[in-house]
Amino acid sequence: MSTEAFDALACPLDGDTLTQTGTCWRCPAGHSFDVARQGYLHLLPVQKKRSLDPGDSKAMVAARQRFLNAGYYQPIAQAVSTAVLQGATAETTTLACLDAGCGEGYYLRELAAANTDTPLSLIGLDISKWATLAAAKQDKRPRWVVGSNANLPVLPGTLDRVLCLFGFPVYPEFARVLKPGGVLIQADPGPNHLRELREIIYPSLKPEKPVAAEAPDGFSIVDTETVRYSLTLDNQGAIADLLAMTPHLYRASAEGRSKAEALITLTVTVEVRVARFVWRGL
Repeated sequence: MSTEAFDALACPLDGDTLTQTGTCWRCPAGHSFDVARQGYLHLLPVQKKRSLDPGDSKAMVAARQRFLNAGYYQPIAQAVSTAVLQGATAETTTLACLDAGCGEGYYLRELAAANTDTPLSLIGLDISKWATLAAAKQDKRPRWVVGSNANLPVLPGTLDRVLCLFGFPVYPEFARVLKPGGVLIQADPGPNHLRELREIIYPSLKPEKPVAAEAPDGFSIVDTETVRYSLTLDNQGAIADLLAMTPHLYRASAEGRSKAEALITLTVTVEVRVARFVWRGL
């Protein structure tokens, strides 16, 4: 089924409608944004950056790309795709979906591959230019945007689905861009996620905070699913990539990182909670 780029974009400076002419997007006030040669659109103004190069580094993005493309998290991608497509039918005209914090685009690519009946209008947004660049290189169909969840460059009420996968949810912004009855799909690590790796790199583990079960304001919880399985990594490269794509790379001590680097094989528990919330309004 067809997959196209999402076009209902908003100017990140004044919130007005962006219109595309060639490789340039412009709002009525004259703010203009050029599509990069690689195909992504940069909608994160300098004055709204908290650092010179925010988000994941080029090395982190490359590690995540290798790890995810190897299929280690495919069961998670399958659960996310099922959650997105649930409720859609062959009569659905087009399902507009944003991945807020898309990384290098793995989950949107898997969604497009899993879908057979519903036309999709896709946008992937990440604050890291390296992530968006990697996404654009791998799939030209979705709209890939450098931007922030705190100020989504998307017009109000234009999305059927919003994904927030291991990311930083900004619920008021998600509510603003969702249509009434639109669905937020959120994936968060469970208490045992990568526990075996964490036991190696940390002297002791802090008690895990329970994943919040309540719905954000204006949302109602539809359902939750826990994806849990055992994953064996049988080479140092895959182990290094797993560590590099997580916050544990920076949280672990030098000694902890050295222990991980010495591993030849590692079996870890993957445990992820996938929740669906429907936007009811305030």
